[in-house]
Amino acid sequence: MNDLYNRRTLSWALYDWANSAYATIVVAVFFPLVFSNFWFADSGSENSTTPLGIANSVTSLVIVLLAPVLGAVADKGGIKKKFLFTFATIGVVFVSALFFIEQGQWLLALCVYALTGIGFAGANIFYDALMVDVAARDKFDMVSAFGFAAGYLGGGLALVIAIAFTTAPETFGFSGRDQAMLASFILAGLWWALFSMPLFVGVKERQIDSGIPFTRAVSGGIEQLLATFREIRRLKTVWIFLLAYWFYIDGVYTIIRMAMDYGIRLEFDQISLVWAFLITQFVGFPAAIAYGKLGEKIGARAGIEIAIGIYVAVTIYGYFMDAVAEFYVLAIVIGLVQGGVQSLSRSLYARIIPARKSAEFFGFYNIMGKFATVLGPLLVAMVSGLTGDPRLAILSIIVLFAIGGLLLLSVDQIQGQRVAREMDDTTATRITYTSQVKSSS
Repeated sequence: MNDLYNRRTLSWALYDWANSAYATIVVAVFFPLVFSNFWFADSGSENSTTPLGIANSVTSLVIVLLAPVLGAVADKGGIKKKFLFTFATIGVVFVSALFFIEQGQWLLALCVYALTGIGFAGANIFYDALMVDVAARDKFDMVSAFGFAAGYLGGGLALVIAIAFTTAPETFGFSGRDQAMLASFILAGLWWALFSMPLFVGVKERQIDSGIPFTRAVSGGIEQLLATFREIRRLKTVWIFLLAYWFYIDGVYTIIRMAMDYGIRLEFDQISLVWAFLITQFVGFPAAIAYGKLGEKIGARAGIEIAIGIYVAVTIYGYFMDAVAEFYVLAIVIGLVQGGVQSLSRSLYARIIPARKSAEFFGFYNIMGKFATVLGPLLVAMVSGLTGDPRLAILSIIVLFAIGGLLLLSVDQIQGQRVAREMDDTTATRITYTSQVKSSS
């Protein structure tokens, strides 16, 4: 537990607290509302879903293309913190810029929103990869869970403030609800910037190949990317885990993205749905830490399997749901496992990959996460279009959990850890030998 209370671990976890304001305020709640009711309202079309979906897809595609290259470059040059700072700055600047976009400028709003998403997702690649620099391998479960717990609490508190802005705008000096909603983007940017500072000051990154010129780091990183893809294909444990993760996290993300829409389709009160989302945030705070402890007791893989089983039950429960009170129950149960499945997935993956190539391997991990925002929503949309029944559409998500859970059973964590250590030892030996040769010459 000491790893949770030293300066570097707390500093690292505070970044999750920081950027979760963007995830809750901007992505989950206010950007869709402001886009539909303010920027897109006078466009002559009532279908705001299509352009918003395209913006999200473009953002995901850019990160999919950049993630492995950036990870390889960062590992080659030992500059994960520099890349994290760069992408976080992009996110902070452009999310704050949303405040200044005038009514009707929906295309500009989408472009700026896409840049915020690139900043957020790009920074997360290097944030995840820094975990190997702040904690011992046997503490990954709790440290990862601690980060997610901090994110739930920080994002929830930031969202409470933003909701207060919009509930009583005049009290906070705003001219009306629209301006208060726009101001929530400034809040998200300031929160993100302020609470990111401890990471940049308090976390030291292991330097690998330090002193390599940036251009050489780029060319070497791209070459290493190709080699890493071949390595992942050969590393059976990592490859199977990534496939399993792709399916079950797709189910998780689909529920996150579609729960609000599902509640609206069932004609539940929208304010009640927002408060249900807050419940998920605050339940997720202690639950993520508790789930990390569970992972230490029974193993990360077993903890993930339990979470997948609960998600299957939640999906079935959602099929029969017909009252707002039941939606609150759904929010509580999701809050109990949502942070757990995410944090244990991250810590399990960190265990079975070579620590010296963490950013590069986490680039592929984040690619799977980005692709996971496509299949589930598409499945729900297809079933809904064919049947016209939102209940059957939400029930179809079980397929993703079933495939992911079955694949995860084939992941041999012990073998994965052994292979990862062997790769690290081999790399360390090669670096030492090269240094000795250079010194002797």
